[in-house]
Amino acid sequence: MNCSKCGKLIQDDAVYCPYCGKKLVSEPRKHPKRANGLGSVYYDARSKRWIAQWVIGKNYTVNGIKTKLSYSYIRRSFMTRTAALKHVNKMEEEANARPEFTVSYYYTAMKAARIDKLSKDKQTAYRIAYDRIKKIHGKAVKDLTLPEMQEIVDSECSTYYPAHDIRTLLNGVFKRAAQDDRQINVNLPHLIELPPLEEEEVDPFTEEEQLMLWYSYEAGNVDAAIPLIMIYTGMMTGEMRKLTKDMIDLDRREIGNSVGLKTKERKKRAVLIPDDIVPVLEDVIARAPENNLFPTKDENFYRHYYKALETAGITRHLTPYSCRHTTATVLAVHENVAPQVLQRVMRWKSTKMADRYVTPTEKDARKAINRI
Repeated sequence: MNCSKCGKLIQDDAVYCPYCGKKLVSEPRKHPKRANGLGSVYYDARSKRWIAQWVIGKNYTVNGIKTKLSYSYIRRSFMTRTAALKHVNKMEEEANARPEFTVSYYYTAMKAARIDKLSKDKQTAYRIAYDRIKKIHGKAVKDLTLPEMQEIVDSECSTYYPAHDIRTLLNGVFKRAAQDDRQINVNLPHLIELPPLEEEEVDPFTEEEQLMLWYSYEAGNVDAAIPLIMIYTGMMTGEMRKLTKDMIDLDRREIGNSVGLKTKERKKRAVLIPDDIVPVLEDVIARAPENNLFPTKDENFYRHYYKALETAGITRHLTPYSCRHTTATVLAVHENVAPQVLQRVMRWKSTKMADRYVTPTEKDARKAINRI
């Protein structure tokens, strides 16, 4: 045969080339690879130590339409290969011995770290979402499957927002669980399908219905102060429930920005008080036995609100949110207020919010067309 290095003819059974010294016989690997599923041992030249490694899970990262796959490991370093080999055989038991944390465990952790710092409305939404997934409260997060979570969402929620709250809650649970167990696919809740978003158009109060509230209030219906104040100030339901005497400055005709909720704009802007509603606020302040002006609990507030509408003779189902829509619609359509001024009154971040809140009626459209 010929030497693979110098090309000279040499004996077939030669181990080394007598001319150039090239070693011609390969020796078996000293450290053969371990079979799949048995872990691995390798030498790390940087640390100059032997590493025992065990795959404990797969991680999926959604990037657009592609899903990237990576692996999570348990690793331990040793001075010798023998010590690493002895330990890698025990790593399967170590991986399987990790604790199983339940949905309830991580919800409690979320509640303490994040949920309790949210607005009362958002806390209520999360609490309701958690109650709806009670079937899996005691189940280990790593054992949850997408079909199982989808079945709960489909059976418990027929509309978009309640289903969205459940998915958001499960996202938080999985993120925390993945910190303790790398086998958990943190993106799994993102794959839950939600019902279509079908937002119903919110009707504002008509001029006649606003007059009915005024007549009812003047006749002694003190609950009518709730929708009247909300209509004239544009305050949200949570802000009304939060309102206290010391937030109101009638001389400056404003309510302090501490009443603002949810958005940065509402939290930094004072609520402007129109002159027409000042007597009502003075009356409410005088009647309130405590610092809070209105019921703070959901059921009590809504009971007084809808009782006010019923007593006034308003038969349409107009939610408290209709009051804020009325504020925007009256100013934009009836008073022709500039969009930038409307933005300030409503405490919006952008004038584009008018597209959502301003709701002209057929009568408004006909009145406008006759101005041409």
